[in-house]
Amino acid sequence: MINPHGAEALNARIVSNVTEHQALMQEAEGLPSMVLNSAAAANAVMLGAGYFTPLNGFMNLADAMSVATDMQTSDGLFWPVPVLNLTDDVSDIEGASRIALRDPNVEGNPVLAVMDVENTEEVSQEQLDIMIEQVFATSDPSHPGVAAFQSAGRFCISGDIQVLNYSYFATEFEGTFKTAVEIRDEISERGWERVVAFQTRNPMHLAHEELCRMAKERLQADGIVIHMLLGKLKEGDIPASVRDACIRKMVDIYFPENTVMVNGYGFDMLYAGPREALLHAVFRQNMGATHLIVGRDHAGVGSYYGPFDAQAIFETLPAGSLEIEIFAADHTAWSKKLNRVVMIHAGRLRFSVGHQSQGNAERGHCAAAGVFPS
Repeated sequence: MINPHGAEALNARIVSNVTEHQALMQEAEGLPSMVLNSAAAANAVMLGAGYFTPLNGFMNLADAMSVATDMQTSDGLFWPVPVLNLTDDVSDIEGASRIALRDPNVEGNPVLAVMDVENTEEVSQEQLDIMIEQVFATSDPSHPGVAAFQSAGRFCISGDIQVLNYSYFATEFEGTFKTAVEIRDEISERGWERVVAFQTRNPMHLAHEELCRMAKERLQADGIVIHMLLGKLKEGDIPASVRDACIRKMVDIYFPENTVMVNGYGFDMLYAGPREALLHAVFRQNMGATHLIVGRDHAGVGSYYGPFDAQAIFETLPAGSLEIEIFAADHTAWSKKLNRVVMIHAGRLRFSVGHQSQGNAERGHCAAAGVFPS
């Protein structure tokens, strides 16, 4: 199976030992505490679930700036998006070396994690602007990711964490929410070696279904993991519960048995386009996928990114940054002649996805269908 990112084994920060968990819960009640913002809470869940391997906790300001500008931490680990715990109010935790992190998304703000505080640093406006521009490629406050980042706070609280639960994800999405550890275990149990991951924050339509089929066929993969975001979305996006039901029905009807896994992860959408596509690749490698489908305007919003910017950014990475490979999807259209969806290539360079004939094979389908780029 593919190795986790930057490690030989997953670094899941969840405390699963019952005795240790009980002791930490008791300790946490006597610790100074802060209520996280939703993005930081989602980061904690991803750390707990092993998706953010090999990270131990929240980044300090030096690492965050290095990740924003150079896509690597200060010690050289490839990472595309800062993993931060930002706040505007440090009065309750000032001077504390160990604190409780409370959940903003569950009634009563229960303890989500315990943190060893490495540093509390004030983020300047210039540093904030640099991170926003580098990660989102825009500073427009109308961009939902920019707006969320700008409102998160000006103090960066860094340090390792021990996670005590998975927030509302494990209860509200029981049977769908899965950790990276659980997905790896299931992939192993199924005997899959080549695994294609499909990212979605929406219900899947026919073109998505056919895209998954194409990727599995071209890559000679054993199976597909449809991996849906379960966290916060922008206004107007379809709720996760509706999306989950739609996707499961589609899989039941259209896909052969034992070829598709449907599950989800606890993270708030960033809408960061190319940078978020890279983050998606990191945690899909951690969950055991060998390939990630990167489609048109992957993780984008509005007109902030070009339709294939999220594919092109993978071509800029230094060798060895990631082990996972991408399956680059193009425009799709319905062919009346073939009575199915085909992928149309507009004469762009195709990216290597471990299957050299992807571009030629798809061009052949388009020619046979009588569909040609304009």
